[in-house]
Amino acid sequence: MKTKILSIVAVAAIALGIGNTAMAADNGSVAKKSKTEVSTVLNNVSKINKVEVRGNVEIYVSDGETDEVKVYNKYYAETALVQSQNGVLRITSYAPQKLVVWVKAADLRAITAYDNAEIKSFGKLAPLELTVTLNNNAYANLNISGYGVNVVLNDRAKADLKGSAEVSSLKYSQSSTLNISEFAATRLSKTTGGVTTISQKVDEFAGL
Repeated sequence: MKTKILSIVAVAAIALGIGNTAMAADNGSVAKKSKTEVSTVLNNVSKINKVEVRGNVEIYVSDGETDEVKVYNKYYAETALVQSQNGVLRITSYAPQKLVVWVKAADLRAITAYDNAEIKSFGKLAPLELTVTLNNNAYANLNISGYGVNVVLNDRAKADLKGSAEVSSLKYSQSSTLNISEFAATRLSKTTGGVTTISQKVDEFAGL
């Protein structure tokens, strides 16, 4: 499958004197500029099942009937790279200012984050199966209501998990931070320091 590379360089738009709305002929994206917001909507991405995030990026993820990526670019000097290949959406920005991106996907199954990236749910996610892997100092704040939820925290990663799942596997290092005070699972497996504990809710009406 042909790789789609979508590069957003806002400073070039200023140099060319582009007005409030400009069409990017190379990738079909629409860049909108106003007094309060500069954003690029990438409509030609599809079948997103995994998101990989690196750098100083804040990602909002939500369910949707169709896939769409919207990049908010309030800082005109920054440069971001968005790459879509074989269902994997890669977003990278190492600019000093945080890049904000909204990802809407119909079948999101995995999220992987590195560096100082932040992942947040917009509304409640309802995946059949979702695996979230956080590395370095990445952070996630997710509200999920799905069947299978798997979370892996490495290094000094942090996660706040809310909602519920039928089956959930949580693996985290001793240097990471996991908050599940508002999360519940029928069958919950937790692994830290090489030790695994499993808890399962018992249906009190099952024998009636």
